[in-house]
Amino acid sequence: MLRELSIRNLAVIESVRVRFHEGFHVLTGETGAGKSILIDALSLVVGGRGSSDMVRYGCDKAEIEAMFELPSIHPVWRILEDFGIHASPDECLVIRRELSSQGKSVSRVNGHIVTMTMLREAGECLVNIHGQHEHQSLLRTEKHLEWLDSYAGEKVTRMLNQYRTAFQQYEKVRAQLKELEDTSRQNMQMLDLYRFQIEEIISAHLKPGEDESLSEEKQKLMYAVKRKDSASEAYTLLYGGKGLDTISRAITRIEDIRDYDQALVGPMLEQLQSAFYQLEDAVFQLRDYRDGIESDPERLTIIDDRLDLIHSLKRKYGETIPDILTYLGNIQSEADKIENRDEHIGRLRDELHRLQAEATRLGKSLSQLRRDAGDRLAIAIESELRQLQMERTTFRVELGQQSDGDSYRLLAHGIDEAAFLIAPNPGEPLKPLSKIASGGEMSRIMLALKTIFASIDQVPVLIFDEVDTGVSGRAAQAIAEKLSRLSQQCQVFSITHLPQVACMADHHYEIRKQIVSERTSTMVTELTQGPRIEELARMLGGVEVTEKTRHHAQEMLDLAYKQKGA
Repeated sequence: MLRELSIRNLAVIESVRVRFHEGFHVLTGETGAGKSILIDALSLVVGGRGSSDMVRYGCDKAEIEAMFELPSIHPVWRILEDFGIHASPDECLVIRRELSSQGKSVSRVNGHIVTMTMLREAGECLVNIHGQHEHQSLLRTEKHLEWLDSYAGEKVTRMLNQYRTAFQQYEKVRAQLKELEDTSRQNMQMLDLYRFQIEEIISAHLKPGEDESLSEEKQKLMYAVKRKDSASEAYTLLYGGKGLDTISRAITRIEDIRDYDQALVGPMLEQLQSAFYQLEDAVFQLRDYRDGIESDPERLTIIDDRLDLIHSLKRKYGETIPDILTYLGNIQSEADKIENRDEHIGRLRDELHRLQAEATRLGKSLSQLRRDAGDRLAIAIESELRQLQMERTTFRVELGQQSDGDSYRLLAHGIDEAAFLIAPNPGEPLKPLSKIASGGEMSRIMLALKTIFASIDQVPVLIFDEVDTGVSGRAAQAIAEKLSRLSQQCQVFSITHLPQVACMADHHYEIRKQIVSERTSTMVTELTQGPRIEELARMLGGVEVTEKTRHHAQEMLDLAYKQKGA
């Protein structure tokens, strides 16, 4: 549940901190007092769209912070764990959102910065906001199938996933087939180009790494004479110049004095002997290196020509030899498709027919599950509507399919299209909601749906922004009682102008404006018994509150307590 909401510098709210409780909450106040701003604040907390014009005039940023108290089994803990956010179910969950006047937004969950995508995913299982605009979604038949699948549960979800996998494979093969069937003169021109390129690359007999080894060999051949001359001169200096002989004679002289001064001469002699052997080995290596150097102008010409060819192919087909060979494989495949077009088309048609049959089979199974769920949903909605003063209403979920010739038309969500049909009065035929339902009926149908889905999606906080629009009298009382019963499953908030709804709440908050130092700000006050009667009397009587309206308000509260107790 939502325990606390703190708002600073959002629209006309300067600073508000409100604590909430379990059960049914109502927010009331004059039109324009700022009731919807609290809903906007909660929407921002759970990932709603924000903008710089929401920041209070003259302020740098708006700040909204919400604290939730949730059971350890709530799905948001797993979602946060997947995001790498450690949050203990033993503690409250705190979400903070900041909006700057420059339009920047920063969101934190328990102190961890999160992206808007992460915030929305977590927020979807925390708060469900139903505003007046959602009535319009009832008129959009594409939403009806989505609601039906949500109600149907795990069986439909699993079958829908299987169908989508088959459908994606079907669409992939269908696109490949269409591409081949659209072969034209341009494709034949491309085939000529592919053949030329294939021949050019294959005739080069490229090998990976060949260019690097040729460049290295070229470097050696280009400087063969210089390398040989330098090696010869070094060898002559060390060997022909009697360098080794001089060291050898020095070693002999030191050996003559070793017997007289072993302590000092011995280590020196060992160093010279070691140096002699190392130098002798280096001289012999230098000789072999010199003798191995050959100058080969013909080979150098061959290497230059080969590197020029490779460089030319790189300019056309890829930055490296592996890139060129990859390109070769691709164009060979494309050329094969064009050359063997009829064979490929036949194979793809067979594969498409097989995938179509598989997707259709899964679609039919999915459709049957949906029909069963549709019957159950219709019964559940009719039951809810009876409690909302629509006792004689008939509700149905109609599933239809479109055909492509002799087969079903395959869609991304199956073979079905759903529509909610209603007959508010006995003897009338079932018709789409858009042709039958009034505003008040729309409100009650939406409330019925929300009530049914509250036990399915396990969202702990439900917010209704003037769900009672267009109703009065017994229908308004029925909505109030329904909201009260719904609050036994989750925490319910409702913005309302109807005293019948307000008196059924467990907690009543008044939203009002005040002007201080020529600035307007919105205040939120939780009403106790006396002020609550005054607010209900205002809702009953309008501008003038009389003893009769106060008495009527008290009477409504007393009746509400009895009804909730029952």
